[in-house]
Amino acid sequence: MIRIGIVGCGRILAAHLEGYRLLREAGVDGFEITALCARRAEDALGYVKRGDGPPQRRAVSSLPGDPLAVGDQYLSDFQPGTEVAVFTDYREMIASGRIDAVNDFTVHSLHHQVAEAAFAHGKHLLSQKPLAVSMEGARRMVDGAEKAGVTFGVFENLRFAPWVRHQHWAFSGDGPVGPVQMTAMGNIGTWWAPDLVVAETPWRHRLAEGGGMALDLGPHFFDLIRHISGSEVVSVGARTQIVEPVRWILREGRKVEPVPCDADDTFYAHFSLASSAAGSMFGSWGGRGGNTVVGEGIVFYGAKGKATGDTLHLDGEEPQSLSARYEADAPAELKARHFPLGLQNDFALAQLDWLRAVERGGQPECSSAEGLRDLACAYAIVESALAGREVSVAEIESGRLRDYQRAIDERFGLA
Repeated sequence: MIRIGIVGCGRILAAHLEGYRLLREAGVDGFEITALCARRAEDALGYVKRGDGPPQRRAVSSLPGDPLAVGDQYLSDFQPGTEVAVFTDYREMIASGRIDAVNDFTVHSLHHQVAEAAFAHGKHLLSQKPLAVSMEGARRMVDGAEKAGVTFGVFENLRFAPWVRHQHWAFSGDGPVGPVQMTAMGNIGTWWAPDLVVAETPWRHRLAEGGGMALDLGPHFFDLIRHISGSEVVSVGARTQIVEPVRWILREGRKVEPVPCDADDTFYAHFSLASSAAGSMFGSWGGRGGNTVVGEGIVFYGAKGKATGDTLHLDGEEPQSLSARYEADAPAELKARHFPLGLQNDFALAQLDWLRAVERGGQPECSSAEGLRDLACAYAIVESALAGREVSVAEIESGRLRDYQRAIDERFGLA
């Protein structure tokens, strides 16, 4: 039995609890959540028992598929007989003897600190993306896990989304589209636009706390590109903007609290892959007058056509459903590996991947090494924008280029 302690009881916790509930309903019973930790005890107590305790924080999104739109999830729904301890200091929780592993759902400026405590006590770790607040913090985490000999995963849930799995197959050697040649993605004005504080978390707009759109969503985007293409990103050229220098928190539909912003809310990037493929992406939390989206999310072009969302366009054929083609043609072994136990929820699949790695004493698909590469790609955006030139991901990953990160490293004792 893997006893899990969760650090961080913000709004994203409901989506994580939903994933764990779905695992239990699918017959996965080798885990239990035995501790919660939050800065305020009432934030943790609101998730322990349905009908008892303080109210949970309300969901801050209504977008379909957004995990921040998930709410009304309680530990008692799937582990009613488990005694759950509540802590306000993660160090006390980790040292308590009540847990074997940690799930870190805190702000990413805390990730290296939680990891240090977990590894010092030999605890396995699953950390929310991005891996760390800076590359130096990330490297210390990776080294610490290796020295401790523990399982260390990064919660990169989008990799496990059905459409991503389908596209991964479509552009593989056995898929109908062939290898990726080009990719394009862009989204302006869909999330928190034109001037709202993202998820009501002001730190996301502060440079010295590792805020900004490139670092918040960049790891997701680059993980999709790396996973679907099967190739590493080798260089990035980018520009960033602060379109809205002041953003607002809403209360009952009214703007009540201004937040000054010094981290990017908009970025534009071009990148090249080791396979000789290349692509472009842009994104913005700004944008007035309605949103603009490229394709049905991200568009991949291959040797025999393209795929975007669930639509497959092959040369000489009518547009068709990619998911239907996957069901008809993908090997049974691959389907079982992509969707074990018939699960489709990306949170549940990411959690199961990590739990199975802990059980076998290895590393999950989304390992810390994967998270390190994703973070390096995201940091390449802001480092390129600051340097005014195209940068290699290798110089970011190694720390040779870290001008943008200096203020962050100084802020968190990582200089």
